[in-house]
Amino acid sequence: MAAGHGKRGRAGGRDLDRPRREPRRVSPAATGALPLPLKGEGGEAPAGPPARGPFSPRPLLPAAPRTVGEHGGAPRPRPAGQRRAGRGAGRRRARRGGSGGAEAARGRASRVQKMAGSSAPWIGSAYLFLQSTCKTIALPSLYESSQKKPSIFKALKLALADSTGSLNGVDMLKVHCSHPHLIIQLKFCKQENCRRFLRSYREGALQESLQNHLQLSLAVSTVPLEMELKAGSEHLDNMLKDEERCLECIYREKPDRLRDEEITELEECLKSLVLHQNINNNMPAKDCLSPNSLPLPYSSQGSSLSPEVTFIFQEQQFANRTLTLDDHQKFAKLVSKKWKQVGRSLQKNCRALRDPVIDNLALEYDREGLYEQAYQLLLRFIQSEGKKATIARLIAALEENGLTSLSEELLGLHSNEDS
Repeated sequence: MAAGHGKRGRAGGRDLDRPRREPRRVSPAATGALPLPLKGEGGEAPAGPPARGPFSPRPLLPAAPRTVGEHGGAPRPRPAGQRRAGRGAGRRRARRGGSGGAEAARGRASRVQKMAGSSAPWIGSAYLFLQSTCKTIALPSLYESSQKKPSIFKALKLALADSTGSLNGVDMLKVHCSHPHLIIQLKFCKQENCRRFLRSYREGALQESLQNHLQLSLAVSTVPLEMELKAGSEHLDNMLKDEERCLECIYREKPDRLRDEEITELEECLKSLVLHQNINNNMPAKDCLSPNSLPLPYSSQGSSLSPEVTFIFQEQQFANRTLTLDDHQKFAKLVSKKWKQVGRSLQKNCRALRDPVIDNLALEYDREGLYEQAYQLLLRFIQSEGKKATIARLIAALEENGLTSLSEELLGLHSNEDS
C-alpha cells in the first residue's frame, strides 16, 4: 500500500522506465502528517478522510459558508475592509447631501461674483419678444418689408443703445419674425452692460425709448408695445427683482450663433448714414439705401413749428423751429471743446443724454476728434426728442455755457451784420 501511494505521488515527475525506489520513510512526527491508514480485517480502509503522506497533494479546504443572493446565486461575502470603506463613503455622501439646498441658495451670489472676476470674458444671451398692441401695426410684417426693415432696425439699435448707454453695450445677433412677435436675439459681452439693460427693462425706460424711436421711424402718432424677456426656458419677467438670478440665467445661456449677415449689413449702412449724413443725402439710391428706408431725424427745411412758436434772444424775437442739418453741422464745427458742457445742459430735459451717455460718446469717438463727438451728441438729442428738438432749446443750452457767438451764428445774426 505504501509503494502504490508513492507511485501515485511521483509518477508525473519521473521516467516510467527507470526502476522504482521505495520512498524514504519519514516519521509522522517529523512531517507533522497523520500516519497512513491501515486496512481492516475486510481489506477496506476505515471510514473517514484519507491520511496525508509526505508526497500526497494538499487537500482542498472546505468552502466558507455563503449567503444566498437576491437572484438565487451565492455571491462571496465582501471583505471587511471594503465594507468599512463603503460605509464611510456612504456617510460622507450623506453629510454632503444633507445641506445641498441651503448651500445652493448661499452659492448663487458667489457664482455671479466668480463669473465677474474670472479671466474669461463675461458672455450671455437672451431673447427679447416685441408685440404691438395696435392692430394696424404688425412689427413682423413691417420688418419683412424691404422698405420698412431699415427703419425698424434703426429704432431697435438706438433703443438698445439707450438702455446700456453705449452703441456697443448689447449686440443683436438675429431678428426673427414669428407673428405676432418680433424676436430679437441679444448678446451681452460685459456683465455691467447686462446689468444696465436689466434695470432699464425693469424700470420701463427701454419700452418708452423703443416706442419713441418707432414713432419717429414709422412716422406714426404712437406705437404701443408689449415686451417679454427670456433666457433659455426662464421667463425673466417673473424674477426681475432678483437681478443676480437674472444675470446668472443670461450668463448660462451662451450664444448659439454668430451675427446674422443681414444684421451686419443693416448696421454698416446705419453707421455710414450717421457718420456721413450730408454725403448720403446726395447719393443715388443704387449706391446707398433709399431716403425712405432710413428717414432723417430732421424736418424738411426746418419748417415745422414747435408748441412754443417764438422765443427771445438778445431782446429779439425769433421763430422757434426744429433743428436742421445745417444747424447740426454748424454746432459740430464751432462748439469745440465745450460740447460736453452743452450736453450736460441738454441732459436736464433729455433722457437719452443721461449718464454715462456723454462720457461713452467721448470714448467711442475719441479718435475721430471734437467734430465727430459734438456731431454724435446733437444727433442723439435730435433722434430722441424728434419734433421737440428745437432751436430754442439748443440756444438756451449754448447761452448757459457762454457760447453767445455760436448762438448768433445759428440764428444768422453774423450774416446779417456782414451784409
